Amino acid sequence: MSDTLIRSLDLIEPGDLVIYHGSIPSAHGLWLAVPCGCGICAQLDRFGLSDVRFALVDPWEERSGPHHARRESLTRSIAST
Repeated sequence: MSDTLIRSLDLIEPGDLVIYHGSIPSAHGLWLAVPCGCGICAQLDRFGLSDVRFALVDPWEERSGPHHARRESLTRSIAST
């Protein structure tokens, strides 16, 4: 898949910068998105459920981020383009 097509679909790839705007207001802001590797999300993936969840990593390594973040709670940062 071409980079242009991925950007046009607003897909989130591992390592992309994202803006979190989900249900944890204190965590709103800029994060790196990586696939959530917890046991719950791994089990859902093994069952073939398509609800991809992300763990969010602080780009400056100053705080721990939320896990299990839904795609709907993230917007791909323009810095990732």
